Amino acid sequence: MVLGLQPVRELLKRHGRQVHDVLVQAGESPRLEALARYAQDQGAPCRRVSAAELDHLGRGTRHQGVAAFGPPLSLSPLSEILERPDLLALALDGIVDPQNFGATVRSAVGLTEAPILWGENGAAPLTPSTFRASAGAIEHAVLCRVPSLHGALHEAALQGIQVIGLDPTATTPLEDLHLENPTILVIGSEEKGMGRAVRKSCTALGRLTNTARIQSLNASVAAALALYTAVLHRRRAAGGPPQRASDASDPSTE
Repeated sequence: MVLGLQPVRELLKRHGRQVHDVLVQAGESPRLEALARYAQDQGAPCRRVSAAELDHLGRGTRHQGVAAFGPPLSLSPLSEILERPDLLALALDGIVDPQNFGATVRSAVGLTEAPILWGENGAAPLTPSTFRASAGAIEHAVLCRVPSLHGALHEAALQGIQVIGLDPTATTPLEDLHLENPTILVIGSEEKGMGRAVRKSCTALGRLTNTARIQSLNASVAAALALYTAVLHRRRAAGGPPQRASDASDPSTE
């Protein structure tokens, strides 16, 4: 189940007729009318329901007057991701807040379509709250859920992929590392950082912050900054032009 205007629109854009039910709150609203027409254009069945029914379905998640039911999210196998010659991926360790998880997915899709890895335990579940926080980006994301995150990272390192953990106490700034190589960037939780086993699986540590006043950043902010740093690094390594601010802007709206 997906809730919210933008998440439902992205669900329809991605899956079209495979979306088997779109529920739109009854009443006069130009935004909801536009979404209902878009659902019908995509071949998805649409029906009007009460606000109370949507409130019951959402269980506290803001729905903006719309809900939809689509096919299960597609998960990619680890082996497929590790085979990418230009791999740039995110690994999330202990990110249990749906808002952070969803916002990180949004950054990964928007900046460089980076695959996202996380462990089965100790991570935010894939719920409507997570989907809403991603503003629908999760429908376009490359997702990989693994039984053991540190095991997956260890396997990546054995295949010659550098595994860089973000650590505010690291001696090396992230931009000084060789980000043009196949890379997995590891984001730990804001409270505890990376777990011990995950840290041991890293082949290098890098820091984002350069001030003693603030050491830790919001996990989704750290992920976005790390990915953007890697993207710029790879552009320079390839001899391409620097990215303009307008190229990185996100035109999507809530």
